[in-house]
Amino acid sequence: MKFVSHRRRQRAALAHHAKPEARHILKQGRSGALILGLAAAAALAAPAAASASASASPVVGHVYVNDNTKGTNTIGAFDENPDGSLTPQPGSPFPAGGAGTGTGLADQGAIQITPDGRFVIAVDAGSNQISVLRILGNGSLSLVPGGVVSSGGTLPDSVAVHGNLVYVANSGNGGSNYTGFRLRPDGRLDPIPGSTVTLAANAAPADVLFNGTGTALVGTEVGTSLIDSFTVGSDGRLTAAPASPFPAQGVGPFGSEFSPANPGQLFVSNAHNGAGLGTISAFTDAADGTLTPVAGSPFADQQTAPCWVEITHDGQFLFTVNTGSGEISRYQIAPGGTLTLLGSTPVGQTGGVGAVDARLSPDGRFLYVDESRIGAVGTFAVNGGNLTELANSPASLPAGATPAGIAAS
Repeated sequence: MKFVSHRRRQRAALAHHAKPEARHILKQGRSGALILGLAAAAALAAPAAASASASASPVVGHVYVNDNTKGTNTIGAFDENPDGSLTPQPGSPFPAGGAGTGTGLADQGAIQITPDGRFVIAVDAGSNQISVLRILGNGSLSLVPGGVVSSGGTLPDSVAVHGNLVYVANSGNGGSNYTGFRLRPDGRLDPIPGSTVTLAANAAPADVLFNGTGTALVGTEVGTSLIDSFTVGSDGRLTAAPASPFPAQGVGPFGSEFSPANPGQLFVSNAHNGAGLGTISAFTDAADGTLTPVAGSPFADQQTAPCWVEITHDGQFLFTVNTGSGEISRYQIAPGGTLTLLGSTPVGQTGGVGAVDARLSPDGRFLYVDESRIGAVGTFAVNGGNLTELANSPASLPAGATPAGIAAS
C-alpha cells in the first residue's frame, strides 16, 4: 500500500489553449483595406478561441488500477478531472505483459508509480512476474521493451519502490520471499544478486514497503501474524533487525504505512481479529529496524477486517478500508503516533463490502478506493479527517477486472 513517502507522486497539470492566428495577405494597395481585413480576421478568430477555451476540460492527474485479469493482465487507467471525478483514459485498459489470476489478491501495493512519475510497476500474480509500463504524456501506458521479468518467487502480490530500488513480496506457498531489483533509466529491472529473503511457506506476505528515506523496509505476514523489519544497505540488500520478525498485535497483520511526516512511525492493520474487532497498531521504527509499539497500541477500529491503510500527506490522519464491513475508518494521528478514532464512512454506493486498496491523490484532496467486488473505483473528497463520497462515484473498470491495487499520479 506506501512517501515522502515512496508512494507520493508529483501531479502534472495539462491545459489546452487555442491560439488562432489570422494570416491574411492582402494585395490591395490601400492601408485601410489591410486594416479592415485584419479586423475581420480577428472578429472571426475570437469566437473560435472562446469556444475552444470553454470546451477545454483540463486533466489534473491519473489513476491506475492493476486489473489482475485472468490470462493477459491489464492496467485500467483514468483521467482525473478537477472535481475529482474519473474518466476512462482512451485506450484503457493497457496490457501489462504478464498474467493475472482472475481472483482477488490478499495484498496492499500491487501497483506502484516510480517517484519520478515515469513508470508504473505492477505485479502479474498469475505468471509469477512483474511488469514495467512507461507513462506517456497524456497518461496512457506503454509496456517497456523487456519490461516483464520473473518476480523471483511465486504469486507476487506487493511492490515497494524507492528511487531506483524495487522490492517485491512473493506470497505463494513454497515460493514466499522478498526479492530486490534495480530499475534502469529505460525502465527495465535487474535482479539484485543475493537480495532474496526466504520466508516460511505459510507466511503469505500481504505488503512490502519502504520508509520515506529508503533506509528501512518492512513486510507483513498474514499467515503467521508476524512483521518483518529490515535496514537497507547501499547495495540494496536487506539486513534483518535484531529480533525480527516481530509478533503482530493482532491476527493477520495486513496493510501498512509509514507516516509521510515521520519515517520512524509505522502503522499496521490487524485484519483477522473477528467481526467488529479490527485494530490498527502503531510502532516506532528505530535506526536498526527494531519495532516498538506506541503506548496504547493497538487501537480499536470497531469494524471488520481493516486491511488497507492510507495516511494523509501531512501525517495527521489515517484511513483504513474495512473490507468485511464496507466502511472506511478515520483516525487522527498525534505527534507521538497515538491514534484517535474519529468515526467511519460507508462506501455507500455498493454497500462497501469488498472494497480494498485505497490511495490519495497527490494533492491529498481525494481518496480513491478500489472496489474489487464490483470492478470499480470509488472517489471520496477529503476534508481533514472527514470523507464524503462523490455523487458520481464509483467509476467502472472494464469487464473481467478483479482489481488488486491502485495508484495515483
